[in-house]
Parts: sequence; structure tokens; C-alpha cells
Amino acid sequence: MKHGPIALIEENSPIVVIAPNDGVQDRTLNAIHECKARGAKIILIHEQGDPISEVGDVSIAIPPTIPMLTPLLSVIPTQLIAYHAALALGNDVDRPRNLAKSVTVE
Repeated sequence: MKHGPIALIEENSPIVVIAPNDGVQDRTLNAIHECKARGAKIILIHEQGDPISEVGDVSIAIPPTIPMLTPLLSVIPTQLIAYHAALALGNDVDRPRNLAKSVTVE
């Protein structure tokens, strides 16, 4: 978040934060406070029952699990956010642009 990314935050910028209950959650919380100080809206993905849920403007809870499985559960809400954002922008989610450049067909 330091330097470049923090300079891009404006009033009402949506910021998606994945905040698992791990050893760096304090740093994540500090980054959230820096973003909120600049007027950003926080979309927070957190473990169910975690007190950090009160910090986000939009709170998405995932079930608590072993640390190795947390990324698998965290990615689902981010994919849904990307899907609905693409639909709202009028993009065809079934035919992504420039896919033919990276996929070879025989």
C-alpha cells in the first residue's frame, strides 16, 4: 500500500481487502485505516465472528477454517465481485477480450 497505490485512492474509491485472522492482521488493519482516512469505501472479506468486521463499509464473512484453506474461501467473493462488476460495465463475461492471443487452438 505504501507510495504508489495509496496515492491513487480518492474519495469513495472501492477498496477490496482480504483480512484473514492471521499474524499480519494488525498491518492489514493499519492499511484499512489509511484508506478510510482518504475517503475510500472498504469492502472487507473476513472470517466469520472476527471483530475486524466492524471496520468495513461492506462486510463479507467467510467461514473460519484451517489457514491452508483460507485462500480458497477468500477467492470466491472476489470472483463474484469481478463477475458482477463486469456485468454492470456491460462486458460479455462469456467471451473475454484477447483470450485468443493466449490460448492456442489446434
